[in-house]
Amino acid sequence: MIIVTGAAGFIGSCLVRKLNDEGHSDVIVVDDFKNATKNRNLQGKTYLRERERVRFPTRFDTIQAGVQAIFHLGARTDTTEKNTAIFDELNLNYSKDIWNLCTRYQIPLIYASSAATYGLGEHGYTDDHSIVPHLKPLNPYGISKNDFDKWVLQQHTTPPFWAGLKFFNVYGPNEYHKGRMASVIFHTVRQIKATGSMKLFRSHHAAVKDGEQSRDFIYVKDVVNVLYWLWQHRPASAIYNLGTGKARTFLDLVNYTFEAMDLPPNISFIDTPEDIRDTYQYFTEASMHKLQAAGYTTPFYTLKAGIENYVQQYLLEEYIW
Repeated sequence: MIIVTGAAGFIGSCLVRKLNDEGHSDVIVVDDFKNATKNRNLQGKTYLRERERVRFPTRFDTIQAGVQAIFHLGARTDTTEKNTAIFDELNLNYSKDIWNLCTRYQIPLIYASSAATYGLGEHGYTDDHSIVPHLKPLNPYGISKNDFDKWVLQQHTTPPFWAGLKFFNVYGPNEYHKGRMASVIFHTVRQIKATGSMKLFRSHHAAVKDGEQSRDFIYVKDVVNVLYWLWQHRPASAIYNLGTGKARTFLDLVNYTFEAMDLPPNISFIDTPEDIRDTYQYFTEASMHKLQAAGYTTPFYTLKAGIENYVQQYLLEEYIW
C-alpha cells in the first residue's frame, strides 16, 4: 500500500494519477474531505479507501504492516494566513507525527517542504543542509516548513529513506479549489475569459521593472515524476530543491498564456496588495545540482510547453488530470 496525505489537493491528486498510471491502485488517500470542489480532484482515480486526516495517525497501527511508502503532501499552504497556531498544528506537529510513524515502522517517507523557506534569498537558493538553520522565511507558512526541515535534520533515528522536497512555484491541473493561492496561470486564464486582459502586480522594487519579477515555475507533471522517481530509486536521504533551475518573469508566463489561448497579449499593472507587499519574493531560482547528482536526468517541461499543455488540455475547460 502507498499512502498519500493531502491526496484531494493539487499536488496530492496529481500524484495519485501518476501512481495509477504506473500501475498502483493500492493507494490510501488521506485528507479532510470537507471541500467538495477539492474532492473533485479524486474523480476517475483508483484507490483502496479514504482516511480522515485527523484520525489517520492514531489508527495507523491497523494498516502499517502493508505500507510501502508515505508521501506526505498535506499542509496548510495559505501564505497570507497569520495564525501561527494553525501552522504549528497542521504543518509542524502533524508532520512530526508522520515522521515518527515512518521511523517506528521503517517506512520510506517523502514530504513537501517549500521554497518559501528561502525568504528573500539572502543565503541563496541552494538545498545545502548547512543553511537551513539560518534561513529567514517571510511568513508563518514558510516558517512552519522551515521549522520542520530543521527538526528533521536534528533527528538521529529516521525512516529507512526520506526526502524533503522544496517545491518552487508549481502550476498545473487540479488547482481549481485553491482560490487566491492558485497559480498566476490559473488567474490569467480566468481574467482573460472575463475581461480579455490580465492585470499583473506592479513592482515596488526600484531595481525590478513591472512584470519582471521572476520565479522558478515548475509543471506539476514534472513534480510528481520526481516524487515517484525518488521512491523508486531512493538516493541519499536529504532535502532536495524541486524547481526547473531557471527563473522566468511573470511577463513571460502571461505572454505564453495568451499565446496558448491564441490571443494577443493585453497586460496592465496594479499595485501589489499591501498584506503581501512586505513579504513578496521578487526572485526565486532553484539550484538543482543535488537532485541531478542523485541521478535524476529527465528533462523538465519548458515554461512555454508546460503552459500550453496546462491551458489547452485542462484549464480552458477545467478538466481534472
